[in-house]
Amino acid sequence: MLNLENVVIYRDDKPMLQLSAEVAKGEVLTVMGPSGAGKSTLLQAIAGQLQAPFSVSGQIKINHVAINDVSAHLRKVGIMYQDALLFEHMTVGENIAFAMPDNSHKNKQMKYEAINELLAAVELDGIADRAVNTLSGGQQARVSLIRTLASEPLVVLLDEPFSKLDVALRSQIRSWTFSQLKARNIPTVLVTHDNDDALAAGGDVIEII
Repeated sequence: MLNLENVVIYRDDKPMLQLSAEVAKGEVLTVMGPSGAGKSTLLQAIAGQLQAPFSVSGQIKINHVAINDVSAHLRKVGIMYQDALLFEHMTVGENIAFAMPDNSHKNKQMKYEAINELLAAVELDGIADRAVNTLSGGQQARVSLIRTLASEPLVVLLDEPFSKLDVALRSQIRSWTFSQLKARNIPTVLVTHDNDDALAAGGDVIEII
């Protein structure tokens, strides 16, 4: 569970966004609003990536434990952006393996099998050895999702990850993404300008000015 308790985002000590919310396991909270309202900055605060001139007050909790003072790499928060941001010098499988916790599998064979199972879950069987620059935009988006899930996150943040996909593909990838997150009971925060994204997410919607 993700709890945002009286969270206020500041820019140069001036409040720009304030909210309280609870996101249960398998639920998606959608945050909508105009550019510059602080939506992506809120995700950075949750992920522990906030930098000056921004700051945050209030409590950010995962499973009832405050994480405000926890380093970003220890928060177990996954984040997906508009771009897939895959490592082009690595294969698909190597990209996914990079995200996996070091102690998640006993040996390389078990890790390889786990990678293939993740790929099969989004209908990408047999591409573990492919170079990422040979994949279509939709395939890259699915690999990005799998890499995020492979890190075993407690919370996932989505920063308009569907906005660069064409309309037909956007609907398909969006459905895949939400179904995978809900199946794994991961609380998710989605930032978007698209009402269709919010409808597909199916959870609470917060609109900020």
